[in-house]
Amino acid sequence: MATALEPIRLPDAAWQTSQIRTALQDRDVGGVFRYVQHHAGVSQARIAAQVGMAQGRVNEIINGRREVVRLDVFERIADGLNMPNDARRLMGLAPSRETRAPGAAFDLAAFPEIVRVYSDQASAATEIQRSTRSAKEIDVLAVRGLGLLALRDSLLRPNLDRGEDTPPTLRVLLLHPESPALAHRAREIGESPESLAGGVMLAESRLRELAELGRVEVYRYWTMPVWRTIRLDSVLYVSAFDAGWEGHESATSKVLATPHGPLYQGWRRQFDAMVAEAEQVV
Repeated sequence: MATALEPIRLPDAAWQTSQIRTALQDRDVGGVFRYVQHHAGVSQARIAAQVGMAQGRVNEIINGRREVVRLDVFERIADGLNMPNDARRLMGLAPSRETRAPGAAFDLAAFPEIVRVYSDQASAATEIQRSTRSAKEIDVLAVRGLGLLALRDSLLRPNLDRGEDTPPTLRVLLLHPESPALAHRAREIGESPESLAGGVMLAESRLRELAELGRVEVYRYWTMPVWRTIRLDSVLYVSAFDAGWEGHESATSKVLATPHGPLYQGWRRQFDAMVAEAEQVV
């Protein structure tokens, strides 16, 4: 009889089915655990022992009550389940025992960063809200942020008050009410600059209320809004502003932090640079 400490090994063919490959591409750890349970005939306790988690945490992931977002945890799961390199790449991880010599070439296609594209923000809302509940760091780049944070029924706000649990660190970049970029954006969406500026200031006022929950920082930036980003730890949800649509109306890409990919790191660096040059108001 297998013990909890005995390694879990699936045949190579088991990692080639469309079911597991879809779960890996989506980083759906609950789906991966369920698949391994079924095809290897292993218990939650055995999975937990191999991936370095408590059995209760494995149960929460399998039943969709918790989501894995940290890159080091994905690495630990891949190692614990003895995933072949092809499966690791689908999850956006480096091959096992990979050595990277200075100047060596690598195939970015083997480390997909954009793992899903939603038609709009509403299509991604359930997933974003679920991830918000456990995120330790949240960064938001928006124009006025009313639909994301400022209102009681905004996308992220209901999941920020965690009672006695440690609240996330929240940083928010909003467009400066007095910037020429705001007036330009108002014309693009057929709104008066006064109305758009009023929305930004309302958002700032409401965000001050969140400061009671923990560390909250709100900044005003001056540049033309192009990207609308939500970072939840090592996952980014990115959409774009254009003359023809608002950020929540455009396609939303789910971008993961990977060992060598430039997208996640680039957007995060851009956010940090904007914060450094912005005016802090909260």
